Amino acid sequence: MTSKKKVVLITTIILVLLIALYIINDYQKRVPQNPEGTVGNTAGNLNNGGYFCESDGMVYFANAYDGGTLYCMNPDESEVKKLNRSEVSQLNAAGKYLYYYQKNSSSYPDFSFLIRTYGLYRTNKKGRDPVCLDKSDCGNVSLADNTLFYTKPVDGAQTLHLFAIGTDKKNAREVADYLVNPSSVSEGTIYYNGTESDHYLYAYDTLTGQESLIKEYNMWFPTLHGQSIYFLDLESDYELCRYNLYDDTMTVLTTDRVESFNLTAQYIYYQTIDTDTPALMRMGLDGSNPELVSEGVYRDINVTSQYVYFRSYAADMPMYHTPADGAVYVTTFDAASQAAMKELSK
Repeated sequence: MTSKKKVVLITTIILVLLIALYIINDYQKRVPQNPEGTVGNTAGNLNNGGYFCESDGMVYFANAYDGGTLYCMNPDESEVKKLNRSEVSQLNAAGKYLYYYQKNSSSYPDFSFLIRTYGLYRTNKKGRDPVCLDKSDCGNVSLADNTLFYTKPVDGAQTLHLFAIGTDKKNAREVADYLVNPSSVSEGTIYYNGTESDHYLYAYDTLTGQESLIKEYNMWFPTLHGQSIYFLDLESDYELCRYNLYDDTMTVLTTDRVESFNLTAQYIYYQTIDTDTPALMRMGLDGSNPELVSEGVYRDINVTSQYVYFRSYAADMPMYHTPADGAVYVTTFDAASQAAMKELSK
């Protein structure tokens, strides 16, 4: 073989290897499609900050004892582990990935005033390989199938608009030039209350982009659970009510003024205000058997399959929890505190 032929052969082999490496690298970077009907987190969690998210037998959460950075654990709170240094909220999960709003990152503590790290991010479930999908100050974030719907301000205005972007960072677009809370998603439909001329119940089809009026009644935080929409009644001083989508009936669940709520398989956990003794309460999904969880004013009510988490309105710590569907037993979230202490001592 002549030297010229050797050069051609070697060059060809190098080109083939480079092309193969490019194809492999491109394939590894692709985000697989989620099954139809995929939802990233519950509406109740996202409306309460989205600090906890359960997916494929793991709970991902913002550890209040470590600056709200990303941790994971088993649903029974065993094997708590720090994933990365990002301060997270609006957690969503599906397939191999996590999606969240990152307020900041302690990866660059000495240059945080120069490096703007906030935005909508995607990482794998080990908290690695972060990708910024939108470097914006986001509000509510919700994953529907393979699209992230999220709110953000436009041109410095205080009013938030609804945007969407694919999980692969493609097809970024503005969906609505007004506020639409995308938190309540089911089977490709977002249920939300109007924010312009009324606060009626609407539905937005994420595939066709069509919106439709469901119920002419002023409500807030509409949350689909089963065949019913749970909501705060704007016409009756924020009473917690339930609207049945199939028989068009409305039920008042409590006449207390309610600040926030979340749902488990059996209960509604809700914060009452403007009473002599404001408290975190719970009752059956039909409004039956209301009982005290803890006196005081609490926020960020997040649920997993085994626990309900919340904290005082006045402080980020401590984080409290109680069994989700068993007897009420409020204690501090010690597993998160202990894990944070180990991390901070490193």
